[in-house]
Amino acid sequence: MTDAPPGHTELLDRIAADGVRLLRFLYCDPSGVIRGKQAHASRLDGALTSGLGLTRAQNAINVLDDLVAVEDMEPVGEIRIVPDLTTYVRLPWLDGVGSVLCDQVGHDGRDWGCCPRAFLQRAVAAADEAGLRVRAAFENEFYLAERIPDGPRPWADGPVYSSAGLDRAAPVMNDIVDALVEQGLVVEQAINEYGPGQQEISVRYADALAAADNQLRLRDTVRGVAECGHGLLASFAPRPWPDAIGSGTHVHFSLWDAEGTTNLLPEPADPFAVSERARAFLAGVLDHLPALVALTCPSYLSYDRLRPSAWAGSTVSWGFDNREAALRVASPFRGREQESANAELKACDASSNPYLALGGLILAGLDGVARELDLPEPAPRDPASLSWEEAGRCGVQPLPTDQRTAHALLEADPVLMEGLGDLLGRCILATRRAEYDRCAEMGDDAVRAATFTTF
Repeated sequence: MTDAPPGHTELLDRIAADGVRLLRFLYCDPSGVIRGKQAHASRLDGALTSGLGLTRAQNAINVLDDLVAVEDMEPVGEIRIVPDLTTYVRLPWLDGVGSVLCDQVGHDGRDWGCCPRAFLQRAVAAADEAGLRVRAAFENEFYLAERIPDGPRPWADGPVYSSAGLDRAAPVMNDIVDALVEQGLVVEQAINEYGPGQQEISVRYADALAAADNQLRLRDTVRGVAECGHGLLASFAPRPWPDAIGSGTHVHFSLWDAEGTTNLLPEPADPFAVSERARAFLAGVLDHLPALVALTCPSYLSYDRLRPSAWAGSTVSWGFDNREAALRVASPFRGREQESANAELKACDASSNPYLALGGLILAGLDGVARELDLPEPAPRDPASLSWEEAGRCGVQPLPTDQRTAHALLEADPVLMEGLGDLLGRCILATRRAEYDRCAEMGDDAVRAATFTTF
């Protein structure tokens, strides 16, 4: 019999005290969808140790719930989804329901080769070996909408960043923020964004694995509170309406020393400058970005958002507080310059699996450090407005304009593909390519309707 993990008994007691009857075992699959199973409280003594069974084929289901043929991922044989006990929360928008986030393992308890959370853990271990600790936070834009016969309609519109917009969305946004705080997330900002009914929530940074876990919590909470508490829809889709601005999930990240005490991103003598080691890391991200967007902007409609002059970061580019560049070095805040210095990857949206997105970013950056790359000149304004000569000095190049091109570049990137491993890499390519083929056949409007609430 497998020994109970540390904290097992204490967690059972806490679950009982919380009145939880059903516990959700959640994971995020390679398609970016949060999936899972529920176990009754009476069965948790064994389930918390051994996990729940899952067919090997489950990760080969794409965004449209099509089962895609992937060698070694047929519906024969099982894996286990085993919870990380430290991720337990009671779900505030439901009565008697809690959740844990899970790793996917084989019968031997080890990564079976297609676990996105394990991929990020490997990337974190590689950063540790390089003497770096990556901290991050996902900054999410999303839409609230009401159901009408013609389809979803934006809810609680107001001028961007306006008190009127904040008031109109307050009944829902206040409940969402309260639910996030109750689960241990630190909410830093909650604002109304540019699109009609579009909102944004920023949470405090955390070590990389916790940051990706927080992203699942946030997506799940926004959807759950909106739907179960208010009868509304919430959509993190990258472009849910063709005539409204898209929604990004910008990744803010910083580099720290191994002890986690010193932020290595800023130059010690000038917090508005980037240190030599951080420049190499950022240069690695830019070098791999055409392939990396296959993980950070992975879905069919991602490329309807990833357009020039749309604040989406549609080029290989970087700059200081340049919100059109794919990689923005954010200016620090007065009085906490060293802690607050960070970079922001704008070319990311919530159709991404956060473990894959952040793990890929880390591996790309570490490759830049290993190769001692340096950054080109920063883009002084919107890269789309630069002259040919200026763009050359700033290293500006277009990013892929469709899903198919991005995944071809991913397949040709040895750093990212070797980091993913054979099975996970093949799974991502196969499921996303099948998604592209189906979506291209369906047409953009049908895809919007089919995936509005998938993310």
